Amino acid sequence: MLKIPKPPDFDEKEVKEILKKYYGMEVEVSPLVGDIGRNFHILDKKGREYIFKIANEIENYYYIKAQNDLLIYLKSQNLDFELPSLIKNREGEFITEIKDKNGKSYNSRLLTWIKGDFLAEIEVDEELLINYGRSLGKIDRALENFDIPYAQRYWHWDLKNLLELRELTSYIKDMERKRLVEYFLLQFETEVFPEFPNLRRSLIYNDANDYNVLIETGKDGKKRIAGFIDFGDMVHSYTIFNIAVALTYAMLNKDDPLHVAYLILKGYNGIFPLKEKEISLLYYCIAGRACLSLMMSSYQKEIRPEDTYITISEKPVGEFLKILHSINPLRAEEVFRSACGLGKVKIGLSRENLIELRKKLIGKSLRTHYKVPVRIVKGALQYLYDDEGRTYLDCVNNVAHVGHSNPRVVKAAQKQMAILNTNTRYLYDFLVRYAEKLVKKFPEPLKVVFFVNSGSEANELALRLAYTYTGRKNIIVIDHAYHGNTSSLIDLSPYKFDGPGGAGPGPYTHKVIMPDTYRGPYKRNDKEAGIKYARHVIDIIEKLKEEGKGLAGFIAESLLGCGGQIPLPENYLKTVFKAVREAGGVCIVDEVQVGFGRVGTHFWGFEIQDVVPDIVTLGKPIGNGHPLGAVVTTPEIAEAFNNGMEYFNTFGGNPVSCVVGMEVLDVIEEEKLQENALRVGNKIIQGFKELQNRYPVIGDVRGYGLFIGVELVKDPETIEPAPELASEIVERMKEKGVLLNTEGPYNNVLKIKPPIIFTENNADQLLTKIEEVLRSICKN
Repeated sequence: MLKIPKPPDFDEKEVKEILKKYYGMEVEVSPLVGDIGRNFHILDKKGREYIFKIANEIENYYYIKAQNDLLIYLKSQNLDFELPSLIKNREGEFITEIKDKNGKSYNSRLLTWIKGDFLAEIEVDEELLINYGRSLGKIDRALENFDIPYAQRYWHWDLKNLLELRELTSYIKDMERKRLVEYFLLQFETEVFPEFPNLRRSLIYNDANDYNVLIETGKDGKKRIAGFIDFGDMVHSYTIFNIAVALTYAMLNKDDPLHVAYLILKGYNGIFPLKEKEISLLYYCIAGRACLSLMMSSYQKEIRPEDTYITISEKPVGEFLKILHSINPLRAEEVFRSACGLGKVKIGLSRENLIELRKKLIGKSLRTHYKVPVRIVKGALQYLYDDEGRTYLDCVNNVAHVGHSNPRVVKAAQKQMAILNTNTRYLYDFLVRYAEKLVKKFPEPLKVVFFVNSGSEANELALRLAYTYTGRKNIIVIDHAYHGNTSSLIDLSPYKFDGPGGAGPGPYTHKVIMPDTYRGPYKRNDKEAGIKYARHVIDIIEKLKEEGKGLAGFIAESLLGCGGQIPLPENYLKTVFKAVREAGGVCIVDEVQVGFGRVGTHFWGFEIQDVVPDIVTLGKPIGNGHPLGAVVTTPEIAEAFNNGMEYFNTFGGNPVSCVVGMEVLDVIEEEKLQENALRVGNKIIQGFKELQNRYPVIGDVRGYGLFIGVELVKDPETIEPAPELASEIVERMKEKGVLLNTEGPYNNVLKIKPPIIFTENNADQLLTKIEEVLRSICKN
């Protein structure tokens, strides 16, 4: 763990005495802010200004001398801006060893003061930014072939050491910021670190932050670069890091940060041309510096809570990371390349070739979304990036439950993949550790787990358990339900067997109407609606009994997905379960889409209904995109399945899958994502209800947490479905950078099932853009 001692403890009186003793100066002293050292403004009797710098104990004599040598060299290069000049003490030395009141020694220096306004505190114009880039280019050009032995040092502000400081993320208290930092550290590790051998190295300034760049305004009103200060972070490192540091801080608090970067790079590249490889990594280097800034401020805040200076950039950098996250890296790279006079980035196959090959090589029954399919090249938590530089807010991919490329899940999978991946015929801890962790989320008596690879496999196994336990085959399902893609599940899924290409229900499938209190016969204002809908299940049970047929079970999602994002009415499952069990059947709940905290109020959707199923199936979010599924059942049902026929699944429950599953559970719990789903989901639901008051095409708004349906109608009285409108909204939202899709028997329901890391700001984005689309459509 990084350990930085507190800054030296000297007061103004002590500094006055030091300057008199070692420099023969009578001065006025006032304290200045600083990072790890102690700085003072000095004013002598002739009105001349200086800065007196006392270095932290981790900066030894040779590191300070290296800084001095760098300044002396740069001042010899006839640069058109100022740098501090070193002042010798009475002994003719630039470095003076001083002692504090406890006798501890520190290295100190006196330098000239440069007048000007901080770049951070002025309004910048395009000419200034271009000239700023030129000045940075001049520094890097001057240092390209200059080296100092003691600049080859380990320094915590050197980006090449970023990944070694990963543990500092533990000091970041804001969960969204921490997640973003962890995400960008993963990207730095993936994109930048492997390219280190291919990058130019040189001595770099490494600290052109907006409080180290001074600006002066001429009599003509034009702003120019007055000078640069504080070379304490200079180090021999990768050259690209210097401009990355400068861009990071210059882009803070800007309406169009990419344009700011464009102007600076245009000036910089004109003096010191960048290599294409460096340009391709610049986005991630900028993100890396922003992460390092947040990590260091969070760490130092713990050890120096009284020092407000160390957190001066914390808030703007935190906000900047969110903005950077919303920018497609390809878009950023194209802007950077344009600034350097280069053309567009080439990404793999052309879109035309990709579509042609897909038609030729992939079965045509596998379809794409949208009139013009989106080509996704990268996932970034709640965002998806396409091949044309566009960013999409993902409001529909519920598989990436804790975010696309969630850094914790990715790292867990990578680590275990490098150690062991085998099958359940061998003993390994992760199988039972994950099973134990998972069943703790369930009420009694759901305490036995079977691991599989998908929701379809889970539902297939659930059927086998039901058949074996009851000795029967008849299953009751809800209309328009979808439970998986195997042959037996297609026979059990009205969404498929009643749809295009369907052949009707299987011989043991019995369908009941959807308990839809908006469109069905029993409405939301009917307190007995749940019981009345359950009566349709009871009718089938009684009919089977009359025909001398036994019931194996009833299967339903705890909230209906393909049916149109429909919450079940109160007492529906409670009444159904009672009847099914009395008939000797088992109650299966499909949590493949809605489980793992998505509904916000509970971890599992079935808990909303105050019931305990006999079998629960899990998939989609369980592995955050890793192929993983599970069946959780009772010891009694599991034991009945132990009838001599071995159940073996080659990949089900393998060590990598178990580690991934455990990490997903940990992320949900530690980042309080169930609570987040409830808070953000309520905001979205309330927002759509307010829109419903202004736009009568919104017939119904329903859901729990981040499982939401918005039903669109032509007329709020007749509630005639409006599938064309729903489709148009989806297409227009895509053009606005928001991914949605439709669901329901009439494809007129907007389904909203984003990753549960979705933020309140994301909710505002969604609601703002949907209103823009509604306003445009309704006006026309």
